[in-house]
Amino acid sequence: MTGFLFALSFWLAAPVWLLMIFAPAWGPTARIAGSPVTVVPVLLVHLALAVPVFPALWTAVRSPDLGTFRELTALANGAGAIWSQVIAWDLLIGQWMYQEARRLRIPALLMGPLLAFTILLSPFGLLAFLGLRAAGMRRATRLDLAVAPPAEPRRPSAAAPRPATDGCSAV
Repeated sequence: MTGFLFALSFWLAAPVWLLMIFAPAWGPTARIAGSPVTVVPVLLVHLALAVPVFPALWTAVRSPDLGTFRELTALANGAGAIWSQVIAWDLLIGQWMYQEARRLRIPALLMGPLLAFTILLSPFGLLAFLGLRAAGMRRATRLDLAVAPPAEPRRPSAAAPRPATDGCSAV
């Protein structure tokens, strides 16, 4: 059963990844990728794997050290619980990257491979995306400065109150 749940955690996340990579402009993709609910099935698998090894899991997170995590991952359910948690968080990272790329108008042809890379090695994919995002924002700022006309000095508007006079109108 543990092996099945281990594999299931990935297959529950895969449809969202496939939509973001292969159908990024399809209307439902944005709605699906915009929902954190997509990770709930993966988190339910995580719970099914984590509950049987909860004492070892609690020990590993309460006072983390390498030996404790080795002991946890030596347990089939322990490794499965860690894997399903990684799958869930990777999916959330991928969804954020997808949404941010759409907001910044990063081309889908660039984001598709980057999202695929993120499925496999999310820390590297996220770092690459953050670099791309920072470069794009710097470029956009430079373009805004180059295109925007210089600011004109502020002039009083016609609706601005006029100073009080002695009743004579000044022309």
